[in-house]
Amino acid sequence: MIIPREYIREACDTVRADGATIVFTNGCFDILHTGHVRYLTAAAEMGDFLVIGLNSDASVRRLKGEGRPIMPEADRAEVLDALRAVDIVTVFDEPTAEELVRLVRPDVYAKGGDYSLDALPEAKIVQAAGGRVELIPFVEGRSTTTVIERIKSGS
Repeated sequence: MIIPREYIREACDTVRADGATIVFTNGCFDILHTGHVRYLTAAAEMGDFLVIGLNSDASVRRLKGEGRPIMPEADRAEVLDALRAVDIVTVFDEPTAEELVRLVRPDVYAKGGDYSLDALPEAKIVQAAGGRVELIPFVEGRSTTTVIERIKSGS
């Protein structure tokens, strides 16, 4: 389900009241590929309900530079929402997902193994609230940047 950010806390509180373990992750998810699918599947297996914070188009441009994202946020959200592993998708515009993490209050914050705890300001918020942070192993050779480079090179 794709929901506006202003309803994310209420949605998560409802799920939590039913006893569900909430897992949260965030990212650009520009061109969905095998690495994303494996990552999201692993994240979903860490709990009962997976919430995705999707970087807005403006946020992706700030992070990745001009020419990105390839796919607009509405399309990226729809594709993520179609995945069996994903329960909720919401878009955020800030440089980090810190404020969104405060709203979701996840039991588990999952990120790819290409990150470290020191590089995740969201991790401190999750841990301070009693949640845990899980780093999911990175799938080598499976990244949006690699896909874009292959398309550009014609290979």
